[in-house]
Amino acid sequence: MLDDRPEFRHLEFRHFMLKEIYEQPDVVWACLEKYLNLDWTQNRTSESPIHLGLPANLYNGLAEIHIVACGTSLHASLVGQYWLEQLAGIPTRVRYASEFPDHPFPLTANTLTIAVTQSGETSDTLKALTFEQQRRSQLAISCRPRLLGLTNQPDSTLQQRVDHILHAPSEQEVGVAATKSFVAQLIVFYTLALDLACRRQTLSSDRLDILLRELERLPEKISQILAATDAIAQLAKELVDTQDFIFLARGINYPIALEGALKLKETSYIHAEGYAAGEFLHGPIAILDEQVTVVAIAMPGQVYDKTLANLQKVKSRGARLIGITTPENSEAAALFDSLLPIPEVDELLSPILTVIPLQLLAYYITVYRGLDVDRPRGLTKSLSAE
Repeated sequence: MLDDRPEFRHLEFRHFMLKEIYEQPDVVWACLEKYLNLDWTQNRTSESPIHLGLPANLYNGLAEIHIVACGTSLHASLVGQYWLEQLAGIPTRVRYASEFPDHPFPLTANTLTIAVTQSGETSDTLKALTFEQQRRSQLAISCRPRLLGLTNQPDSTLQQRVDHILHAPSEQEVGVAATKSFVAQLIVFYTLALDLACRRQTLSSDRLDILLRELERLPEKISQILAATDAIAQLAKELVDTQDFIFLARGINYPIALEGALKLKETSYIHAEGYAAGEFLHGPIAILDEQVTVVAIAMPGQVYDKTLANLQKVKSRGARLIGITTPENSEAAALFDSLLPIPEVDELLSPILTVIPLQLLAYYITVYRGLDVDRPRGLTKSLSAE
């Protein structure tokens, strides 16, 4: 299964960001090779199809999971929260690492704390982790710190601060705007949720098998999106002078709306905001007019009908509406002014695909504006200031 790799290595790239976007099929393969048990079958329900190398005592009696992160890593954590709750049934909280020491989670027993940072050096995340360790170190055994790090750079300060580390393999990422490292973090969060679901027996073997097969097909589906990049580039050319963007989604894709807005504003310096589609109607919709472009994720699934109903109201305000959805979708074709098609996928896995066209859209808009997409002003790969 893992030998038939899609390749774009013959292409030449003007910028590291585009190169790293195109490396994402290989990044997913690397994560699957590292953590997926390819010999697992449905009749082997006594073992997990995921091999993370984490000890059983990290999971034993687990009651809650707390996650601290910044920026793009926080958006990955929000998707991870959804998976951990929906697949494994574990109450999970996410907080900005910079806010955590001033507004920590209540102390709860049998709690796993996960610190997520692409570089493993993010100052706010490391400080939040130190704060958590210190406040729990003298408590009863059930409240003692259980610390897990998730990073794309395992040989980092983070590894020295936690009991256990999960490596999201993505090789070096030169572009300051995170792309392939984000997708790697998503894959690792998903495998963690599946592993916990297996151990807690919260999924049927049939459902687990379906999710695993979908996981294995992700590299091919990402490659399909990348093969249609010309259409995204053309759309970006039409949008290059737009000054206001809104990104909307519901459910598990809401964090991807946040990530899409972040990618666009940190590279192109265009004002962009991400909202939950239903919440957008409670006030922010007032800003819409013909000068605003709305990018909406509307993948078939549990929240699809509600999303389309929300977008009908957005459309009535005159804003240009761009849809990220599956092809040959007649409802969507009638609603959206432009479509960025996504291959059909289980809704649970859709964030790993829906983020790809948003990365490409941000890249091409930035390039057409004549800006340095690899080194946005005022940003660094690892933020050390508080």
